[in-house]
Amino acid sequence: MAMAVFLLMLGGIIAANLWGLRMFQVTDTKLNMTTWSRQTVETIATEIHSCNSVSVGNITNGVFEGLLNGETQQGTALLVYPTTNTTNYIVYFVSSSDQTFRRATDQAGSAEILADSVTNTIAFTAQDFSGNVLTNNQNNRVIHLTLEFYQPARFLQNADYYKLETSMTRRALE
Repeated sequence: MAMAVFLLMLGGIIAANLWGLRMFQVTDTKLNMTTWSRQTVETIATEIHSCNSVSVGNITNGVFEGLLNGETQQGTALLVYPTTNTTNYIVYFVSSSDQTFRRATDQAGSAEILADSVTNTIAFTAQDFSGNVLTNNQNNRVIHLTLEFYQPARFLQNADYYKLETSMTRRALE
């Protein structure tokens, strides 16, 4: 009788421990995603706040193509000029071929993957103050970033979906 009670108690302890480990795994993934999001958005926002100019466009064959006036200002990439020198730039873009969100600068080989499992292609839009997508390159536009992620099912963890949205604008308007 004592052995049966001991085995039931031991089984309960093991089950509770395994359940706790699974909950840690679920929350650890979400906490890592939150930390990454906060750090990445802070970097992007700082660069946009202090930049000389910013353009929404698309990456085609590794080359940024800005949108013209009259075109809907939404695309896969954002070009940031930190200074008036247009040879210095930063490009953020979504690569649909490998579903990654990347940052590259004018330095050769500087491209770095900031996130993977990105499911949307249109990541950047230029909006007015009330959230309407613009069709021109007006100076006081708000840059809106939307990233959607899919986390496939892994060991003891269900598939999950994340969405990151934020808006930012330049501080030094001309």
